Amino acid sequence: MNDPNCLFCRIAKGELPADVVLETPDLVAFRDIDPQAPTHVLIIPREHVPSLELLDEAHAGLVGRMHLAARDLARREKLAHGWRVVTNVGADAGQSVFHLHTHLLGGRAMRWPPG
Repeated sequence: MNDPNCLFCRIAKGELPADVVLETPDLVAFRDIDPQAPTHVLIIPREHVPSLELLDEAHAGLVGRMHLAARDLARREKLAHGWRVVTNVGADAGQSVFHLHTHLLGGRAMRWPPG
């Protein structure tokens, strides 16, 4: 199920341009238009799920594939010194597009705490 008004659904369907770096039957990954690190890739499911908060047990495999995609992309981007995977949940956490997505960040030293 897709939301015709969702920016990420439209990117996943190829209706909007993006610098796509990975496509699988259930995932699309593309470079963030406002990168916060030298490597900043968003990994999204093709299925419209508004947030991690709304996942159910049926999505366990999908979430696993999102993380494996992050690992594979980190290897492809040669992020051998470390990388970060972030999923924001809700506006207070910084979620601005309400379609589940994971940020892969790398290419620079990360600080803690992140927020």
